[in-house]
Amino acid sequence: MTAEPTEQIAAGPVLDDIDARPGSTASLLRTLVGLYLRPLGDWISTADLVALAGDLGIPTAQARTGVTRLKQKGLLLAERRHAVGYRLNPDAATMLERGDRRIFEMREMTDADSWCLISFSMPESARATRHQLRRRLQWIGAGVVSPALWICPGHLQGEVLEIVDDLDASEWVTLFQAGTPTTARTLPEAAADWWDLDALRAEHLEFQSSLETLPEAPFAAYVQLIDRWRVLPYIDPGLPPSMLPADWPGRRSIAEFLRLSTELSDAAWQRVREVTGAEATGAETTGAEATRAQVTGAGRS
Repeated sequence: MTAEPTEQIAAGPVLDDIDARPGSTASLLRTLVGLYLRPLGDWISTADLVALAGDLGIPTAQARTGVTRLKQKGLLLAERRHAVGYRLNPDAATMLERGDRRIFEMREMTDADSWCLISFSMPESARATRHQLRRRLQWIGAGVVSPALWICPGHLQGEVLEIVDDLDASEWVTLFQAGTPTTARTLPEAAADWWDLDALRAEHLEFQSSLETLPEAPFAAYVQLIDRWRVLPYIDPGLPPSMLPADWPGRRSIAEFLRLSTELSDAAWQRVREVTGAEATGAETTGAEATRAQVTGAGRS
C-alpha cells in the first residue's frame, strides 16, 4: 500500500508547552507523546493514541481535539500509513531530548560546581525579545540577581545558549562562568532572594501530596507521575545543600519519583505494546527505561 504524501514540516524548533497545566488534557497528551512515540518508531495511529488517552481518563472527543492542538503546535504531523495517524515532528527532537535529560536525570549542584551568569542589555525596540528571554530563563530555573543579571547552574549554559540563539539575541547577551558567589549575606539568604524558594517548596510539597492520588493502573499511574513531575526539574535549579534550608523537600521528591518511576515504567510500556501491537524487540526503550531516573551530580556526565 502506497503511503499518502506526508504533511510538510514547519520550519524551526518545537518548543515545550510551558503553559500546559499538569493534569490537563494538553499536558497529559504531550507527556504521552513525549514518552512513547519515539520507542514506537515515531508514529502512532489516531485510534491507538485516542485509546491510550482513554486509559488516562480523557474522553474520545476531548482527546481528538487535544491531538489536533498538538498538531497545530507543530509537535505532531499527520501521516497515513496502514491507518490514519500521526508521526513525531523531527524538529521536536531537541526539545524532547532536553526534556529527557531534565526529567530523568535530575541534577543537584555541589559547592565545587560552577555557575553561569547571564548579563543582557536590550534596546526598547527589542522589548518583546527581552520579555521572552526572561520568561524562558525563568522556565529553566535561572535566578534573578538583578533585572539584567541572571544566574543558573553552570551545566545549563548550553540551554541558555540555545535560548539566546532561538531568540536571535546574541548581540545583547553576555555569559560568564563563575565560582561560588560572594555576598554580604549568607548563601541561603542570597538564594532566597534570587529564587522564590517558598513557591518552589510549595511545588515540591504539592507533588508529594499528589502521589497519594495516582491511579491504580500502571500505565495511567506512570503517565500521571511523569506529568506531575515534569515541571519540577525545570523550575528547581538543583541548588547545592549549602544554599538551601535544612528541611528542604527536594530530596524527598526526587527519591519518591525514582522509586515510583522504576516500579511503574515496565508495566506501563507493556500496556502501550498491547494497545499498539508493537513487538517487544528489546531495541526500543522509553525514557525511563533508558535512564532509570537517577540524581546525578552537576560535575558528572
